[in-house]
Amino acid sequence: QVQLVESGGALVQSGGLLRLRCAASSSIFNINEMSWYRQAPGKEREFVASISRVSIRNYTNSVKGRFTIFRNIAGNIITLEMNSLKPEDTGTYYCTDNEGSWGLGTQVTVSS
Repeated sequence: QVQLVESGGALVQSGGLLRLRCAASSSIFNINEMSWYRQAPGKEREFVASISRVSIRNYTNSVKGRFTIFRNIAGNIITLEMNSLKPEDTGTYYCTDNEGSWGLGTQVTVSS
């Protein structure tokens, strides 16, 4: 089972940007879809973005046009670029291979 480690979370002001990184312990070439989820305090974990093996991307409506997900096969890395951040983007961001592996998350806090 692949191990996933997220990084890049920080405290930023509203309107700012962050780049989150998910590093896999082994090749992600054969993984059909990699995803980012987030969980705000007191709320359930929710889907944010995904990218397939053939780079088909999906986003939750609230981040469309602001977030972009990338897949670096050679580096076994999934990146989430987040622009125009809003306070409601605050939460712990998790990476998953959609096959049972999850990282421990990275904290994103957007101040108003």
